[in-house]
Amino acid sequence: MEPITLTTDRLLLRPFAPGDVDEVHAACQDPDIQRWTVVPSPYGRADAELFVRQLSPAGWQDDSMYNFAVVLRDGGALTGALGVNRRSGPGTYEIGFWSAREHRGLGHMTEAVLCAARWTFVSLGGDRLEWRAETGNVPSRAVALRAGFRMEGDQRSGLLNKGVRRDTWTGALLPCDLGLPGTHAYVPAAAPARP
Repeated sequence: MEPITLTTDRLLLRPFAPGDVDEVHAACQDPDIQRWTVVPSPYGRADAELFVRQLSPAGWQDDSMYNFAVVLRDGGALTGALGVNRRSGPGTYEIGFWSAREHRGLGHMTEAVLCAARWTFVSLGGDRLEWRAETGNVPSRAVALRAGFRMEGDQRSGLLNKGVRRDTWTGALLPCDLGLPGTHAYVPAAAPARP
């Protein structure tokens, strides 16, 4: 797929460009990003170059991963990164994100997640967008909840992070949660009758 740019009131979600290497490198020095995401730790300039110049463009090229630089429309400062990845099964995607420290708590990532979710459902034909984060990553869970994800439970050993298996929280967003039609019909399970 050709890389695209999405817009919100305050943000641009655009493909990473070579000029983003320094900002990605600087943001990923944050111990919280290194602790709660799968970025390497320590995070070197070569890691930023690999992500920006090779992995992100390759994901667009082979339709496996769509990484966006989340930047302010006014001034272009990098507020974070967001990726939508294809999962097994038709119409199923996973979203992941990190926010630069100085841009946390301003609603930027929730705005970006909602924009990317709509794009996933409308343009990619997604019927399910999954979110998961290591158990204890309260800020990521808060973003997912504000964006409308329904928490579905815990996965034991659901994430491999820096060579260690970790438990995860999981949630999902469906097109109907945003008032959008799905690609396939969805029939939720009926609640069991009470005796």
